[in-house]
Amino acid sequence: MGKKIVIIGGVAAGPKSACRVKRLLPDAEVTIIDQDSLISYGGCGIPYYVSGDVSDEKELRNTSFHMTRDESFFLKAKGVTARTNTLALAIDRKQKLVLVEDIKSGAQESIPYDNLVITTGARPNVLPIPGADLDGVFTISDLHKAIAIKERIARGEVTHAVVIGGGAIGIEMAEAFTDLWGIDTTILEFMPQIMPRLVDWDFARMLETHLQESGVKVFTGEAASSIEGKDGKVCRVVTPKRTLEADLVVMAVGVRARSELAQAAGLLVSAMGNIVVNERLQTSDPNIYAAGDCIEVKNIITGKGSIAPMGSLANREGRIVGDNLAGIPTRYKGWIGSFIMKGFERCIAATGLSLDAALAEGFAAAAVTTAQSDRAHFFPNQTVIPLRIIFDTKTRKVLGCQGFGPMSDAVLARIDAAAAVIGQGGTIDDLSQLEMAYAPPFSTALDALNATANVADNLAAGRLRYVSTREFLNWMDDFASQPDWVALDLRHPNEARAFVEKYGKDRWLSVPYIEIRDRYQDLPKNKTMLIICDAGTRSSEIQIFLDHAGLANNLVLGGGFNLIRRMGVAWWPS
Repeated sequence: MGKKIVIIGGVAAGPKSACRVKRLLPDAEVTIIDQDSLISYGGCGIPYYVSGDVSDEKELRNTSFHMTRDESFFLKAKGVTARTNTLALAIDRKQKLVLVEDIKSGAQESIPYDNLVITTGARPNVLPIPGADLDGVFTISDLHKAIAIKERIARGEVTHAVVIGGGAIGIEMAEAFTDLWGIDTTILEFMPQIMPRLVDWDFARMLETHLQESGVKVFTGEAASSIEGKDGKVCRVVTPKRTLEADLVVMAVGVRARSELAQAAGLLVSAMGNIVVNERLQTSDPNIYAAGDCIEVKNIITGKGSIAPMGSLANREGRIVGDNLAGIPTRYKGWIGSFIMKGFERCIAATGLSLDAALAEGFAAAAVTTAQSDRAHFFPNQTVIPLRIIFDTKTRKVLGCQGFGPMSDAVLARIDAAAAVIGQGGTIDDLSQLEMAYAPPFSTALDALNATANVADNLAAGRLRYVSTREFLNWMDDFASQPDWVALDLRHPNEARAFVEKYGKDRWLSVPYIEIRDRYQDLPKNKTMLIICDAGTRSSEIQIFLDHAGLANNLVLGGGFNLIRRMGVAWWPS
């Protein structure tokens, strides 16, 4: 036999490492150790199992050719020994041994290794509040929890659910409870917006509006202070503002690395508890590798390390570990934070940094927003997708991109393209000239991503002055006390009519785009004009024209009303 390779952890990165190195080194003796009875499953699919989109939990453990990834599969199909219900107790680096215990029998033994791989993953955070240990309070930590949740729902034991945490997992679970099961569901998020630090507040608000429209109650800026129960079972969640009935509570408030084993072995661990690795994913002991949710991963944009709990990254890291174990020098560059998620009939996606995150990191960051067709405007099923690009005004480097739209591949395609450019340190010029596949059923001749980059170029060059969505909404909420500005609505008069009637023709000027060059002399010279159209494109063009005509007292509403109407604003005419 060849070298002995022991892998602690059998969900994502571990099995990937095992199978990759076994393909490269067929004579290697590869052993996976995991304390659970279920291994190598798609943890990211758990909300879709609860919702019923995935009918059987076995589908999360099956291969694409319908074989269940269990001990027998790994041994017979992969030549890898998988030892489930086996707990790793300690690592003896000097003797190169792993002390393990059979959970069922209690028997202990030491397993020798030439190389060790730690893929112990992450554990969910549990809020330190009263009632967190009540029956019916769950974290989404493994497949067993998902099965238990679905069984309770199927037995009719759940009519009210509270999800604590408005991140991706929390939102996906809320959808699962509401969409199929019709459970009265509430999301609590203590930050001012859902999906904090992942997307900017207005993109988060578009998703929040859709969640509310789909039957999920959402309360932001509000934390759970306690969970109350009766006869040991959860019955309500209490916040400083309200009391919510709850037969089921899901805590989705982040994760932290399972690094205790590595720490006890004397391996280098960051202040946040993540196992420190180099570009080849070696730990501070060159004979020991680590991958997956337990490691510290470098952010390519900021250069800083953090936890990156994503199944996609874990699988890529597992392959890299397998390469290096086999003597193929392979480096892991890091990550930029790309994601996409479903929320009922909408999807939201992002890559790189949000605007707030970029500013907090010290970048001279700015953002532009468009809301344009995902395919040719004349194609029957075209729809609007708001896109945002965040960039550094000094270097023109793209720092992030966000998208929102209907459930299709339209947003995904643009975010993936932006991610490729950002990962290579690309600029807004690179995005502007990026070649995108074109045919009317799929895209526009000038792709929405190219167009957004062109808007960024205009802003960077000083050819565009705009008002942020937040500033515009603040003005609209206090319309009566803002006499120094007027809206210049370029849309069709039928679209503008309700606003003119509501706010008055002196404050809401309806001048169609096609007429502005003939009527510009009638526009006010002593007021700030907020130029409004659906997407912002016509507004930008008219801003340049008005500047040339000596009417530079204007600002453009980026993203136009295509963005605003998706945010559920109270003043929108009915």
